[in-house]
Amino acid sequence: MLTDHRRVRRMLFTPVMAVLTVFAVAGPASATEVRSSSSSVSLAASTSVRAAAAPQVAGGVTLQTEEAKLTAVDADFITKVRLAGLWEIPGGKMAMEKGVAPRVRQIGQMIAAQHVRLDLLARTAAKEVGIGLPNVPTAEQRRWLDEMKDAKGTEFDDVFVHRLRAAHGKIFPVIGTVRSSTENDVVRKLAQDTNAFVLTHLTLLESTGLVRYEELPKAAAPVTGPIAAAANRSSDGGLAVPVIWMILATALIAGAVFTTRMIRPRAFGGRHKGRVRGPEGSMGTGSIPVQPADNYYPAQGLRLGSGPRSFS
Repeated sequence: MLTDHRRVRRMLFTPVMAVLTVFAVAGPASATEVRSSSSSVSLAASTSVRAAAAPQVAGGVTLQTEEAKLTAVDADFITKVRLAGLWEIPGGKMAMEKGVAPRVRQIGQMIAAQHVRLDLLARTAAKEVGIGLPNVPTAEQRRWLDEMKDAKGTEFDDVFVHRLRAAHGKIFPVIGTVRSSTENDVVRKLAQDTNAFVLTHLTLLESTGLVRYEELPKAAAPVTGPIAAAANRSSDGGLAVPVIWMILATALIAGAVFTTRMIRPRAFGGRHKGRVRGPEGSMGTGSIPVQPADNYYPAQGLRLGSGPRSFS
């Protein structure tokens, strides 16, 4: 049978070691999994899309240079540019006819004409990298067009400006990400051209004074607090966040053990200072064991039941 002290030690040993092990490996393991997953997706989605002109040699053998890679993100970006033209071109044409404000009619004509040029760039890029493109807008984009068709008067101006401004604001940060991260020359060039068009459209739409900024998606607020500060220090070469969590978990467990020891000292082998069981099974009080009378008096020079004794 294990004593209370050993039993509590065994109960605490397993969870403590489990917590320490998890936090010790959480940071490196997660990073490794992310890198491994990212590499797998990149390799699976990558396709052979463009080969440089290769000379013909004797025997009909073609020498090919290294082929460019097209990731799933690259292909999705080209598709998004195509889809933007599929609904903004007819939307701009509607603004030319239904717009009440002269500025709205003018902007509609400019956006429609510029999206015709941008759509040509997207279709050319898709042909170069070897992917297919949709020919109809998405269900959501068709609803926006239906909303414009049903709107009348100044309501149309509001709907037109709000829908296009929200769509351009959503694609704008995507363009920057693709432009800065893609390895494909064709996609990089398309992202750079698209950025110029979208920035122009944002400025044109905002010049109408009809943009409802309070209804647009807000940028995420910066994360604050000690954990966020530790994460920033970790990215700069400081103490890693998993190590900080490990220290906090260890302190928490140590505090729990200390508290339990204070409340239940017998569970840790401590002496209970309350009632003490005597040799005959009786309970005494205090920390001094209770002794029978025949064992106590001899220490004082007396023995009961043995006749008179002189005091020394």
